[in-house]
Amino acid sequence: IQDLVGDEAIVRSSNGTIFQVSVNNRLDKILLKPGARVSMNQDTLAIIEVLNDGWDPLVSSSEIIEKPVTSFSDIGGMEEQIKSIRQAIELPLSRPDSFVKMGLTPPKGVLLTGPPGTGKTMLARAIANSTSATFLGIVGSELAQKYIGEGGRLVREIFDLARKRAPAIVFIDELDAIGKSRSGSMGVVGGNDEREQTLNQLLTEMDGFEGNTGIIIVAATNRPDVLDQALMRPGRFDRQVVVDRPDYSGRLQVLGVHARGKTLAKDVDLDKVARRTPGFTGADLANLLNEAAILAARRQLSEVSMDEINDAIERVMAGPEKKDRVMSEK
Repeated sequence: IQDLVGDEAIVRSSNGTIFQVSVNNRLDKILLKPGARVSMNQDTLAIIEVLNDGWDPLVSSSEIIEKPVTSFSDIGGMEEQIKSIRQAIELPLSRPDSFVKMGLTPPKGVLLTGPPGTGKTMLARAIANSTSATFLGIVGSELAQKYIGEGGRLVREIFDLARKRAPAIVFIDELDAIGKSRSGSMGVVGGNDEREQTLNQLLTEMDGFEGNTGIIIVAATNRPDVLDQALMRPGRFDRQVVVDRPDYSGRLQVLGVHARGKTLAKDVDLDKVARRTPGFTGADLANLLNEAAILAARRQLSEVSMDEINDAIERVMAGPEKKDRVMSEK
């Protein structure tokens, strides 16, 4: 409901159209007020019911009740990133008084950037595991709704829930789904209107609370180059953490993490594996050891040897072997 005019109401439908409609006589007029959500008759458009003020199912399901099992000890090769993100998130939530005494402004948001498979979402799960704050997680594409205004409403409800559950961490994965630059769509009507309204609402909500309110936003994207500059300025995402492909020592640590629980033969040298896999992400290394274990099981072996790991490296880098494709002798 936008406004009340006598016995009628001005409402905005889910597709953005505004109507002046009648109200069913049996409804309690006290419940009719601006901002209330109502259902309308599909033929006459008359208001027939006032919906409750409960959270949207997408919003209520974003709250993670059970802590993820992933912890910072399960993440290898990211000492600097973990240190930076813990300083930006854990300290303001656990010791807010020290920030106030020193006149410091805690960061409002932390942006995780980097190629796919480097562990950005895993870092967010570790944050949820390490803190007692309420963790609200949602994917950016879930906020990109079909009808104009729906995405913005979801953003408002998420931040309303975060304020009620404070201290809270709001995690938005794949931020580029709603945070793309608006400069490329100037003069275009329609397609991007809903996404831009959702982005505008996100910017408004980020400006609507101070850093000491106990709410911190964490977002992840592998396309920081397409994000709107309004999102990237200080005061919104104050800290950007680059989660890049691990170097040799990082790959060795990642291999050690993913080798836990796997039966490895004595000839397996993870140091050699780390040196043979430059450019591999954490997801690639996890897939590598998993492929080696599958090969060992297929060959009916009781442990994973270096032969299976070497075959798995070739399989990950070049794809599965195609034995039926033999070059003609001619």
